[in-house]
Parts: sequence; C-alpha cells; structure tokens
Amino acid sequence: MRMVFRWYGEGNDTVTLPQIRQIPGVEGIVWALHDLPAGDVWPLERILEVKRQADSYGFHIEVVESVNIHEDIKLGLPARDLYIDNYKRTIDNLAKVGVKVICYNFMPVFDWIRTDLFKELEDGSTALFYEKAKVDDMDPMELVGKIAANPEFTMPGWEPERLKRLSQLFEAYKHVTEQHLWDNLRYFLERIIPVAELNGIKMAIHPDDPPWSIFGLPRIVTNQANIRRLLKLVDSPYNGVTLCSGSLGVNPDNDLPAMVREFADRIPFAHIRNVRLYENGDFIETSHRASDGTVDICGIVKAYHDTGFTGYARPDHGRHIWNEECRPGYGLYDRALGIMYLWGVWDSLQNNRREAAR
Repeated sequence: MRMVFRWYGEGNDTVTLPQIRQIPGVEGIVWALHDLPAGDVWPLERILEVKRQADSYGFHIEVVESVNIHEDIKLGLPARDLYIDNYKRTIDNLAKVGVKVICYNFMPVFDWIRTDLFKELEDGSTALFYEKAKVDDMDPMELVGKIAANPEFTMPGWEPERLKRLSQLFEAYKHVTEQHLWDNLRYFLERIIPVAELNGIKMAIHPDDPPWSIFGLPRIVTNQANIRRLLKLVDSPYNGVTLCSGSLGVNPDNDLPAMVREFADRIPFAHIRNVRLYENGDFIETSHRASDGTVDICGIVKAYHDTGFTGYARPDHGRHIWNEECRPGYGLYDRALGIMYLWGVWDSLQNNRREAAR
C-alpha cells in the first residue's frame, strides 16, 4: 500500500506541504488543476509547476484527482469528440511528469452531495452529513446555495461555471436514462483507454457519491455488479476503479471486502473512509476508526493486505477537529489520524504474517 494525501494546491489549501511531510509514510500528493474548467487541456507548464512544488518536499505526483469529464461527453452530444481529444492531450501532458493514475467520475451535473458541511458530532467535532428527507424534498438550487456559501475554497464537482448552467443541464438530462449513460461512458472509454495505455496511466473511475439517483439524475457506478459491468466495457488493466469505501459504504448492501477481493487487479487507487448510517437513510462521516462508523474498515484493509495490494491509497474525508478551519472534509488533523489508524491495521497484518511464517 502506497500512502498519498490529497492537496488542493498552493494558495488553495489550508494544509501545507511541510505539514504533509510530517505525516509518517506519505510518499506523494494527490492533486489537480482545480481552476481549469472541465474539458480544457491541462497545460504542461502548469503541470510542471505542481511537480516543482512537490519535488521540493520529496513528494511524487503520480495520482491526479480529478480530471473532470465535460457534460457533453456524459450527454453524448456532438461536441464530445472535441472534449475527448482535449482529454487525450491532457493525458499526454500528465505522462510527461510521471503520472500513473487518473481518478475521475461520470456523475451527471453534481459530484458528491451532502446537505450539511459542518454537522456536529457527539464529541464536538463536525463532519459532512447527508439528510435523506431533505434531499428528497429539496430544490437543487437550494443545495447549490449551501455549497456556494463557502466561497473561500474551491469545491471539486461544484465548479461555478457548471452550476450557472444548472437549469439547462437538468433540461438536457431530462430524457437521459442509465442505459444512455452506460453507452456514453463506453464511447468515452473506447477512445481514452488506448491513449492511457500508451502513456502508462491507469484510469480509475470514482463511484457515485452517494450511490443512488439524486434529483432524478441517473447514476451507474453504484455497486459490485455495476463495477463488474464497467470493467468489461473496455477489458483492459488500464480501465480501473477508485474503490471508495465511503461512497459505496453508505449502501449497506455493498460488501466492500468482497469488492476489494474481486476487483483487486483493477484497483489502482483506494479511498478509505468511514461513515455512520442511520435507519432513516441519513449518514454522517466519522473518524476512520472502525467502531465509530458502519463501514468495516478493518475488513477492507485486510482484504487489500490479503490480495497483495501495491496501489495508492489515501484517507478520504475527515472530520473537522481541534477548531481547525479548513475545506469541508479536507483538514489536516483528522486525515493524519486516519493515516495512522490505517497504518496501524496494516502493520498489525504484516506482523501477523511474519509471525505465521516463523
């Protein structure tokens, strides 16, 4: 397991590279050019700038998250070929600095969805929270208002230029079914995977968050059967998945350790986080400690260990603790604690293996 840490860039993150360097076992940063609109080519000079920043602290930049997909690709509109060509050029540029994995998603209109960015937990910390009844009754623009009320931080998947077109996007998706979305994803992958393979970069799709339809929009990367179907669309080791225990884990029917074992050779990147589910369909993100949530974090890490996982992993969303003011879900302290919890589980498994071999 190769530990990495998501960093939003100089001047765009309360967490600094010197701070990340002090977290044991972190070897690289997970990054992106967050100011560029979906569909633009990532300029090589901007990519090299991030590389220089990371190099100065001994980090690699082998994992990128997210090179976002333009909506015309998801909708299957005529302009999609232009945006796919731009995506290919970005892949070429990323390969020049040694990128090995691109994490992306194929969620229509919205990326992740929460109703409260700072819901208080029993211990006084706060975390991202999803209230099912509120989403069921909420106007999408109300949700946009909540996210836009936090203007000091960029929120991936909630880019202002996309949200300005919200009503047009909903109209465009009015007759788009899950099958249409599958067809458009296949079209994208058939053209992108050969380029990724030539460049030695693995494409790793992120599951839908949460893994069900929101506001009537189709979502397709939601469970074990759908991931199996996704990997068969283009059956290549360069067509993979970013297995996110938090996204998939909010559906109690999803068996995360079983997914790790089945898809082990197609998981180049893992997001590991915990959530607590409630009977009414609400959920809140918790510490990484297994007993604090509903997700079997220990079982998931064991599955990675048992299958000889050598891919990249990062602690995903953390709580906001010790009065830290930070991007929702992306502070320093709780994610650093999460890393140490994950290393503790991993090291215990390593030690047990050594003892058994004696």
